[in-house]
Amino acid sequence: MIDVHVEPLQGDWMTAIAAPVRDNAVRIAWLGQAGFAVRWGGWLGFIDSYISDSLRRKYAGTDKPHDRLMSPPVAAEAVRGVNAVLATHAHSDHLDPGTLPAVARNNPACRFVVPKAERQAALDRGCPEPSLVLLDAGDRVALADGVSVEAIPAAHEELTVNDRGEQVHLGYILRIGPFTLYHSGDCAPYVGLAERVAAAAPDLALLPVNGRDAARLSKGILGNFTFEEAVALCRQAGVPVMVAHHWGMFRNNTVDPAELRKQIAGLDAAVRVYLPDEKNALRVEKGTRA
Repeated sequence: MIDVHVEPLQGDWMTAIAAPVRDNAVRIAWLGQAGFAVRWGGWLGFIDSYISDSLRRKYAGTDKPHDRLMSPPVAAEAVRGVNAVLATHAHSDHLDPGTLPAVARNNPACRFVVPKAERQAALDRGCPEPSLVLLDAGDRVALADGVSVEAIPAAHEELTVNDRGEQVHLGYILRIGPFTLYHSGDCAPYVGLAERVAAAAPDLALLPVNGRDAARLSKGILGNFTFEEAVALCRQAGVPVMVAHHWGMFRNNTVDPAELRKQIAGLDAAVRVYLPDEKNALRVEKGTRA
């Protein structure tokens, strides 16, 4: 049985998220966009952390401004005690040149998990080479006692490989204590995805729901699942709990949270869907009820 509790993040954000949790629980906090912090026991990992304003500067004066609608919950320079940072692909809101150098500098034991296809991008953006963990689809590596990550393909509109046949976009199956979490990265449906996810039997899926359309694609903004597609994947793969993300960060690539809440209210109990926010974490517990 999976129980999910909303847990206020009071006081200093880094202290609150890093507080230890019991072995039968994980704490999951939203960093905005596709980013999450995951705490289990004494292990802390970040996934797709965009906690800078690098994209505003990169796209200033263009036809696709990237001004933040949500402030970072923590400054990159304030991040301490992180054991691993996972990036699903090289877009800057996932592999962020404004976040990675500070995290690497202040967390010298941190490991950086990135697609093998994006090794050079990771180095260029501040990941120390000795700390790199390079994965391609099908690879699995232990990150700590009781913590491992496996890579599966992600279709950021479509499946893409480089000239060596390595997947450019990945999703991650994170096995952490008694839990299995699936972070799809930026992804849309593709043939075989539900079967891959079902084989991993995740307790919880972190899925983007900002959708995709021709207007965004014409500006080079690749899309993701719609809300309906994300829920359908969970149903097909037997995932009981979903956290809907990749909204509320950039005006030109989001979805109305009020509409998401309306859609969530209309669901049956087969899939429980949660909207994250920056003031609360989700504490997910396993085996608390018979």
